[in-house]
Amino acid sequence: MSKNLTFVKSVWKNFLENSGLEPTLLKGLTLTAAAPGRVTFELELQKEHTNRLGILHGGTIASMVDLGGSLAVASNGLFATGVSTDLNVTYLSSGGKIGDKIIGEVTCDKFGKTLAYTKAEFKDVKGNVFARGSHTKYIQQAWKDERNRVEEMSAYGSNSQ
Repeated sequence: MSKNLTFVKSVWKNFLENSGLEPTLLKGLTLTAAAPGRVTFELELQKEHTNRLGILHGGTIASMVDLGGSLAVASNGLFATGVSTDLNVTYLSSGGKIGDKIIGEVTCDKFGKTLAYTKAEFKDVKGNVFARGSHTKYIQQAWKDERNRVEEMSAYGSNSQ
């Protein structure tokens, strides 16, 4: 397992242990890959992920844009992943129903001293994109966390502000 994936999994574990939303809504989410500025995860859809029509709820997707953005920031070595300043989701199709597996791919396009900008794409197992998102994180305070591993993992180096 790569050091990026190991570190991002430790951040995800911290979310599950200390957050109210993620362990309730996204506990079945599995991280499958992490590299500097990029994470991939899977989620098998359960009833709690759906709306009253029995299809993937838009709020579940929005929560995955938020979490995915945080984990993409973590993939650069920040344990404390900051706070959201902006979140956007574009829904292209329904995304699936109970029992379907969905795949999220999130990248951190800009990783500075104050802000990080991420984008997400969600696909079914056939590779069809059903939603996209973007997420801006305020990370200035996150740089102070003693658990950070930025020097070990970030591919950004000179791109950081």
